Amino acid sequence: MTVPRTEFRTDSRPRPFGFYTARDLWTDEHISEQMLALHLDESIDVSSRNAPFIRESVDWIVSHFGISTGSAIADFGCGPGLYATRLAEHHASVTGIDFSERSIRYARVAAEEALLSIDYVFGDYLEFETEDRFDLVLMIMCDFCALSPGQRRIMLDRFSSVLKPNGHLLLDVYSPAAFSRRQESVCHKEGRPGGFWSPNRHHVFTKTFKYEEEKVILDRYTIVEADRARTIYNWFQCFSRESVAAEFSGSGLVITEVYSDVAGRPFDPQSTEFAVVAQAGGGA
Repeated sequence: MTVPRTEFRTDSRPRPFGFYTARDLWTDEHISEQMLALHLDESIDVSSRNAPFIRESVDWIVSHFGISTGSAIADFGCGPGLYATRLAEHHASVTGIDFSERSIRYARVAAEEALLSIDYVFGDYLEFETEDRFDLVLMIMCDFCALSPGQRRIMLDRFSSVLKPNGHLLLDVYSPAAFSRRQESVCHKEGRPGGFWSPNRHHVFTKTFKYEEEKVILDRYTIVEADRARTIYNWFQCFSRESVAAEFSGSGLVITEVYSDVAGRPFDPQSTEFAVVAQAGGGA
């Protein structure tokens, strides 16, 4: 297999969030299958948290937010329904939104087999619209950090619009500790047929960029096959408590609590992630 010489270029430095290819991870026929398999592997923290953590997290969410029969919850980026299923088992009325058709298809089958009534919506959550209003909105697994500043503003406005008065938002973000632990790097690997990126023989060129001023990390993957080459941009915005508070300014949502994770552990500045709870304004 001959690799195009141009694919060895590692010096170009994209502007932060200059390219958005998240859909490629979730809509490509082969990659989406790999992503679903990672979601469903209960022992690892890749596409989803490991199963023990999810159980602990759901128990905390149910207790902390007083989830009971009829509580309305929206799970943005629900994947195959790992949180939605467990919350529905606690008698919540759950809506899950995701643009991975494969994950939504799996989630719907799982809900039907478990005799759970969950409203799964296939689509881009940046464009999600509904007349329903929710007691609790979730965005878990640091999805918020993969969005550009403009996309994050869209999401915060959307969260504010779909929450009931005094409703809550729970999301997690990467921290300064996560930023400091990453290093810029370049590597090349020959991917095996049927590997994560392709069912065919391929090469993967990976370059990690750090943007000190913006506190942004980019993992850029260029996948070269015999008949095509494509690039995936995987962005991570890292937040401090102060910068995430600034992010929420003017959104109609007020951060009320900060934790180390979405299982409610006390905030630890050394944690690579942290979770925030925000509340919508009350009614007139």
